[in-house]
Amino acid sequence: MVSFILNGKEVSVEASDDTPLLWVIRDEIGLKGTKFGCGIAMCGACTVHLDGNAIRSCSFPLSMAAGKNITTIEGLNNEHPLQKAWVDEQVPQCGYCQSGQIMQAVTLLDRNPTPSDKDIENHMSTNYCRCMAYKRIKSAIKRAASESSAAVQMFNPNEKEA
Repeated sequence: MVSFILNGKEVSVEASDDTPLLWVIRDEIGLKGTKFGCGIAMCGACTVHLDGNAIRSCSFPLSMAAGKNITTIEGLNNEHPLQKAWVDEQVPQCGYCQSGQIMQAVTLLDRNPTPSDKDIENHMSTNYCRCMAYKRIKSAIKRAASESSAAVQMFNPNEKEA
C-alpha cells in the first residue's frame, strides 16, 4: 500500500510499486483530467505536480510518490488564474493536451510571475500540442501573469490541509 497526498487529501492505493502514477490517478482513483499521450514522458499530456514541481506521471513509478504531495488539474478546482485565461484566450482546440499544458504553466508562474516570451517558450517547450495552439497558450500565460500576478503567486493547492 502506498499513501500520498492527492489534491490536498491523503489517499492510499494498492498497486504495484512500479505502476506509473498516471494509471493510479486515472484507474485506481478515478480522476480523468490527467491524460495519457506518449507513454515515454515526452509530450507532457500527463503532467502533474509533485511537491510543486511538474513531472510526467506516465513514467513516474507509484513508489516514488509515497508521502509526497501530488496535484492534478482537478486540484486547481477551476480557480487558478491560468484556467480563466485559458478560456478567455480560447486556447483549447481538441483539448487533449490542455491539462498538461496548464499544469506545466502553473509551475512557470509560481517561479516567475512575470515571464518574458522567451521564458514562456523555454518553460513550455517540452509540452506538445498537436493542434499547434502555441500562440494561444503563450497569450493565456501572459494574460494570467499580467492580470493576476499577485493571485498566481499566492495560489498553492499543496498548502491545503489534508
